[in-house]
Amino acid sequence: MIEPANRLQTVEEYYFSKKLREVNLLLTSGLPIINLGIGSPDLQPPQKVITALTEGLLDTNAHKYQSYQGLPELREAMASFYRDQYNVSLSPKTEILPLMGSKEGIMHISMAYLNEGDEVLIPNPGYLTYASVTKLLGAKPVYYDLDKDNNWQPDLLALEKSDLSKVKLMWINYPHMPTGANATYKLFEDLVAFAKRNNILIINDNPYSFILNDAPKSILNVHGAKEVCLELNSLSKTFNMAGWRVGMVLGDQQYIKNILKVKSNMDSGMFYGIQKGAIEALKCSEMWFISLNSVYQQRRELIWKLAKALNCTFDKNASGLFVWAKLPAFVKAEEFVDVILKKNHIFIAPGPIFGSNGEGYVRFSLCASTDDIEEAIARIR
Repeated sequence: MIEPANRLQTVEEYYFSKKLREVNLLLTSGLPIINLGIGSPDLQPPQKVITALTEGLLDTNAHKYQSYQGLPELREAMASFYRDQYNVSLSPKTEILPLMGSKEGIMHISMAYLNEGDEVLIPNPGYLTYASVTKLLGAKPVYYDLDKDNNWQPDLLALEKSDLSKVKLMWINYPHMPTGANATYKLFEDLVAFAKRNNILIINDNPYSFILNDAPKSILNVHGAKEVCLELNSLSKTFNMAGWRVGMVLGDQQYIKNILKVKSNMDSGMFYGIQKGAIEALKCSEMWFISLNSVYQQRRELIWKLAKALNCTFDKNASGLFVWAKLPAFVKAEEFVDVILKKNHIFIAPGPIFGSNGEGYVRFSLCASTDDIEEAIARIR
């Protein structure tokens, strides 16, 4: 056998890739597993989005290679969306790059800016991919602590007392996954100032703005942010289009140019019909968000009941697609999750997969029907 690259020794297979094989094996064996672990929206996209996709299939250009930068009208729609929803002005020609999902953007940004030995500030707890990509590129993850006492926000004063001389990038993610904590504009202003003082590029990963959140925010709304910040966003959660793989990276034109150098060597453009559907999604009215959140509100209230039945506590002010719940004292999260899966046939995500500060917590997804959540409650009781 040919030996794999050394970089594969720095990472493991994605947790949910492994765990879902186990869950699916249980399903195929006939066990009625309720999956509350994955943030994959089960609701449908807006009908006009599906119509635009299907009509796009008939366009004479639909099956050709597409622009690496996406259709001009898609970038226009993204610019309008940011202007209307975040009060952020962006040039559709130079400051927006459509992506095949924002997860792709994490790799593209990292490849554009990291050399071997560079350091990257990564939230603990936080999205697993930030660290995985950093390691794959031979850079070094430097974890910064988030905790409940500080509302899951970074302690910038403590960070600045450490050696930041090798730090090139910093990942932030608000509304935060997995905790659902929100940022304030004061935090964003402090982060921009911190980045300028220390010559660090900050990337805010921002896919949860509109899920159970009354005040969507963008770090690009802060004065001077474009000098030191990028933002990733996605249609996956906001418009129930996770499988469509539509995201975007936004920021200063020079940053976008550098990312495009990577992206244009990695793919051959997004499928035409998907772009047409995305344009329609970005034009949705406020009624779409109201309707979507009414469903998630119902589900969240049931998840709160389930969490209480499991003797967990949680923050009712959190946003996003998940409920982050604290286990009773001295209970280990992964052991707890395995017991619930085996005994009650319910899968939830253990907190430690998101970082060591996730120990003692579990994460419930809202991507399940009210019937399934009610059944989960009945099994626990």
